[in-house]
Amino acid sequence: MASLKTILFLGVCLSAWIVNTAEQNFGSKVENVHWLSLDFKTVLMWTAKESHHKNLYNVQYTGESDTEWKDCRDCTEVSEIECDLTMNLLPPHRTYTAKILTVPETMDYDADPDVFPQTTSPTFNPYRESNISSVKFTVEAVDERTVTVNITDILTSIHENGKQLTIRDIFKNDLKYKVSYYKSGSTRKRDFISDSSMAVLSELDAGQSYCFMIAAYIPSRPRTTQQGAWSEQFCMKRKAIDTQGLTVGAWVGVFILLTVLIIISTVTILCYRRYKQRYQTMQTSQASGPI
Repeated sequence: MASLKTILFLGVCLSAWIVNTAEQNFGSKVENVHWLSLDFKTVLMWTAKESHHKNLYNVQYTGESDTEWKDCRDCTEVSEIECDLTMNLLPPHRTYTAKILTVPETMDYDADPDVFPQTTSPTFNPYRESNISSVKFTVEAVDERTVTVNITDILTSIHENGKQLTIRDIFKNDLKYKVSYYKSGSTRKRDFISDSSMAVLSELDAGQSYCFMIAAYIPSRPRTTQQGAWSEQFCMKRKAIDTQGLTVGAWVGVFILLTVLIIISTVTILCYRRYKQRYQTMQTSQASGPI
């Protein structure tokens, strides 16, 4: 029994010595490995323990169906504690894994990479997990009870054949927009889901102010990433319109026009009557004169 305890003790000591020696030669494994992704710009981040010598890092990645690890050329022997893998994680529909190797500043390039301390990341699927930022939009009045909302698709950090892709290019028909709007002074909000980048909202109350907010919405994603960030709120003042469809300004113009027509008609009638009276007076004077 005593011999078994001695063997276990020696084994623990040997393991600690091996780990300590490895950390002295190669540095320690990185920690807190996580993904940060916004509009398909995807960065792998980690933290590192303080060390007496300079730590360098190599980043490798692999897809869900790949059989080998690939080196990220932009993240080889780097001292930063992050790596931009945006253009490596393509196509974005696949699920990827990365690992960070801690390597010595003077590395033997013939050395087996497996001897270096390494930490594997959680899996990441850009299509399903990249966060989407807030959109920009405009609102135009169509008539007294209808507005058109025009939404600008967000540009991503992915380029294809010299073109910077939008989220519509990537999500295609999976992309929808959630339009939230409410009447000024009311706490009751209404939501409208648009399949395209243009939404038509009808049956609004005439003459009322409305406020609008919009967010990208991808219902095919997990619930935690289905909705993008809400846009800034935009409020617009609706003009009052009468039951005949004429604005107050139009009615003022009609009133002025009618007033002018009445004045002209009145003056015309008075002038005609005066002319007729003078004509009759002249006729009477001529009839009563000497023959």
